Amino acid sequence: MQIDCFKAYDVRGRVPEQLNEDVAWRIGRAYAAHFRPRTVAVGYDIRETSPALADALSRGLQAGGADVRDIGLCGTEEVYFATAHFGLDGGIMVTASHNPIEYNGLKLVQKDARPVSGDSGLHNIRRLAEAGDFPDVPQTGQREALDSRPAFIEHLLGYVDTAALKPLRIVVNAGNGGAGLVIDALEPHLPFEFIKVHHEPDGRFPNGIPNPLLPERRQATIDAIRAHDADLGVSWDGDFDRCFLFDEQGGFIEGYYIVGLLAQAFLAKHPGEKIVHDPRLTWNTIDVVTRAGGVPIQSKTGHAFIKERMRQEDAIYGGEMSAHHYFRDFAYCDSGMIPWLLVTELLSRQDQPLSALVAERQAAFPCSGEINFRVNDAAFCLKAIEREFGPAAQSIDRTDGLGLAFDDWRCNIRASNTEPLLRLNVEARGDAELMRRQTERLSRFIERFG
Repeated sequence: MQIDCFKAYDVRGRVPEQLNEDVAWRIGRAYAAHFRPRTVAVGYDIRETSPALADALSRGLQAGGADVRDIGLCGTEEVYFATAHFGLDGGIMVTASHNPIEYNGLKLVQKDARPVSGDSGLHNIRRLAEAGDFPDVPQTGQREALDSRPAFIEHLLGYVDTAALKPLRIVVNAGNGGAGLVIDALEPHLPFEFIKVHHEPDGRFPNGIPNPLLPERRQATIDAIRAHDADLGVSWDGDFDRCFLFDEQGGFIEGYYIVGLLAQAFLAKHPGEKIVHDPRLTWNTIDVVTRAGGVPIQSKTGHAFIKERMRQEDAIYGGEMSAHHYFRDFAYCDSGMIPWLLVTELLSRQDQPLSALVAERQAAFPCSGEINFRVNDAAFCLKAIEREFGPAAQSIDRTDGLGLAFDDWRCNIRASNTEPLLRLNVEARGDAELMRRQTERLSRFIERFG
């Protein structure tokens, strides 16, 4: 049997053509055969196909001798948390995050919530699942429910001093994903007034797939902020491992500047700590971290690379401009709940609106945001860019794609891991017009290879 829904870091495909209950069972059975875990956490998102896939996956794990701890409807980070907090041998989340409605997928972790990727077992799991030739086991595993949310909520609250929080008015937009369940559980412990938008979990996605990176998915949050005179807005993707922030005017804040804000928040409490960041946009993060007495460390883009580098460096926090934020005390995993909590404490202590907290950084290091180009041959295009622009660059960085730094501007161009796309990011030192000119110049060059 050929299974073609395995990607570089997870499993993702159309249901039922690529991913169905038989495939999910095989993956569960293969995971048990490869890692030989005693106990595995299983959770699922709000998609209508997720409960049946999670059930088949669990049966596969049990057939392989593993006990299953069923944490039910949840977010991806709740599977990470349960795996690490309860000392389980692994965890699997059934989710397609922000993919179209006909998709679903699996995110897999090992003991201590370490990611399972191609380099750490995913390829072997695929081979085992396709072959279907599984070893006999002495006995099948058991399945029981695990209510991990109370411990998860307690853990989240440990990141902020609740006594220092002000009674902020916050628009929260779960996009009919799973984030609303956690907001409801947090609400009694916080002094905030929540304005809830698209709050109820609904796998039919009546208001569109929750993906706030798409401008058309932001308007409901912006409208609610303005209508209710809110202090900030927060929105999430479907499995809420990413959160997106809006200021009190309804302005969408690029994830790049949130990395700087969170680094600042951690270093205020933990001076001298290490902060890991991705190589796409870097100058603001480096400046914020060094000014605050921390140590900035660059890592290749992607959750597996960031988490591995954080473990190597014992870094307290890691951030990507794509709105993935990682925390040492969260088993080095990404969370969409911890970031906005930290920002509310920062707002409460600094007594400034969110727009003011980021305005200085946006002016100091204006950026283009990520621009995607469809090209025929990404590798050929990257070489052409280096030939054209490289000779004038002060430095060239190949940590991830091609990074070119000049006196007063820099750029990073990298190929997508999953699509025939090049992704461009440009930033400048205090000169938004220069940033725009160089973005246009690079864009025109790249478009020749489309």
